[in-house]
Amino acid sequence: QVQLVESGGGLVQAGGSLRLSCAASGRTVSSYAMGWFRQAPGKEREFVAAISWSGGPSYADSVKGRFTIFRDYAKNTVYLQMSSLRVEDTAVYYCAADRSPTTVRSDTWAYWGQGTQVTVSS
Repeated sequence: QVQLVESGGGLVQAGGSLRLSCAASGRTVSSYAMGWFRQAPGKEREFVAAISWSGGPSYADSVKGRFTIFRDYAKNTVYLQMSSLRVEDTAVYYCAADRSPTTVRSDTWAYWGQGTQVTVSS
């Protein structure tokens, strides 16, 4: 089993930056893809970014050029650096892990964290 714990959420003004962290425990996730999803009130959970076991990133069009996903294999941790934040980025952000997910489909990821709230004010 893999346990995931997110941290780093908070309140930030539009145009600001935040870095989210997701620490994995239970087993090493070096052979897992890691991903970030978000869910705003009244909306479905949506894909934000993912990184393969070998380090290849992928992003939703809405965050390309503003968000960066990267991982630290030694710390069993994945990060999401968010810049130029917009009000529409406000959501609960969830970390996910799986050996071979269909990246953008949340139902193909096996392990999830509890989520961290990101609120962007205008």
